[in-house]
Amino acid sequence: MNNTNLSRTAAEICAYLENVEIEFSLVTHAPAFTIEECAEVEKLIGGRICKNLFLQTATGSACYLLMLDGNKKFVTKDVSKKLGSSRLSFAPPEAMRDMLNTSPGSLSVTSLVFDKDKRVALAIDADILKEEYICCHPSDNTATLKIKTSDVTKKLLPMLGIEPKIINI
Repeated sequence: MNNTNLSRTAAEICAYLENVEIEFSLVTHAPAFTIEECAEVEKLIGGRICKNLFLQTATGSACYLLMLDGNKKFVTKDVSKKLGSSRLSFAPPEAMRDMLNTSPGSLSVTSLVFDKDKRVALAIDADILKEEYICCHPSDNTATLKIKTSDVTKKLLPMLGIEPKIINI
């Protein structure tokens, strides 16, 4: 694959996926920061992009990457309760950069490739797992990947040593 138009982090994620033999499709596009902007990208990639939120407890002692359907609302107290955690809030961009080598608007499950110290727990809305594909940014919101959901859950996450918590939102 030609990665010359990708950022360094996106190219690293694509190289990682190729190295572990996870098939994917990739499109590049104008930056897409919001779910509304992602709607146009969804037409290009042929799948729905999920919302990815980077959360932390009040003390900052635990961090979560939450994947949920883009049409669903995030209700802090409900998600906190389902995760058995103290009230969650959005983690600062610096923490996202430090732990996952990405920035707001570019976060996705593939960002966990950079979490070498396993500081971020993964929570997935059960409805995401009903989709055939997970579409997400490769830590760069000018590109979008389309990966089989089964490859994410049965190959990528086990390779990264991640056991996601599945919740209903």
